[in-house]
Amino acid sequence: MTSTATTRTRAATRHHPPRKRKVNWQLYSLLVLPVAWFLIFRYVPMAGNIIAFRNYVPGGNIFGEGWVGFANFEMFLTDPSFWQVFGNTVTLGGLALLFGFPVPLILALLLNEVRSRGFKKFVQTTSYLPHFLSIVIVAGMVMQITSMTGSVNQLLSSLGMDKIAFMQDPAWFPVIYVGSEIWQTMGWGTILYLAALTTIDESLYEAARIDGANRLQQIWHVTLPGIRPTIVTLLILNIGTFMAVGFEKILLLYNPAIYSTADVISTYLYRVGLQSGSFSYAAAIGIFEALIGLILVLSANLISRRTTGASLW
Repeated sequence: MTSTATTRTRAATRHHPPRKRKVNWQLYSLLVLPVAWFLIFRYVPMAGNIIAFRNYVPGGNIFGEGWVGFANFEMFLTDPSFWQVFGNTVTLGGLALLFGFPVPLILALLLNEVRSRGFKKFVQTTSYLPHFLSIVIVAGMVMQITSMTGSVNQLLSSLGMDKIAFMQDPAWFPVIYVGSEIWQTMGWGTILYLAALTTIDESLYEAARIDGANRLQQIWHVTLPGIRPTIVTLLILNIGTFMAVGFEKILLLYNPAIYSTADVISTYLYRVGLQSGSFSYAAAIGIFEALIGLILVLSANLISRRTTGASLW
């Protein structure tokens, strides 16, 4: 009898959960603003992509005056200036990914080995700080440092070397941009890796030490496999934004003298779309850029799932 009553009670609880198991509506209400933001600023504007296939005239119909098909796509695919900015985008994005992605991981591994808490906090604070600076401030600092009277050229002069016009020489812009990106973003990435490192079981390190593993071997065989899901996730996300090279920073740093290496798709869209009024042409380029980003994310996720077993979905 007792067993039967218990079974009935469990069944009733399963079909009619008690009040304490009901979801608190106040918690779900916190989602209202984020969801509204995504709907208003991310999903609703997608309807405007239709102007890439229509003849849009500023001041006229918001969805264009007539269908033009793929004429805007054919226009930029045959435009040499577009392929130049496309190449610049791939170059800057590739360099930022190649040199910028490993830096936070390496810094996190190094900080994880530091035993001095004071020194560790100092390094963390100084590396995190640039992430919270405004892009305008960062761009101003970069221009001040690399100007003809900046600290770099003053150092060159003190060494008896000629000054370099960094912001007028196209060859130097990739170095300046990638270097500033690494300096600005490495602290934030380090936070994520340090958080992942705290989830590794200490018994694994003890077992490795018993087996005679040194510190480098422990990092290779315990630490890196322990944070592999985090590494893969951040890598896929970085690949997904591969084409979205920082618009604000480049817009603040570049000038006509260095367009040959500094002009990217986002700044090109700003000029032809907003300044020249070719909104349909700019929308077509934006769809092309988004399509490449989607392909990169899907490909990276598929390759990661088949090779490492870790993926976003």
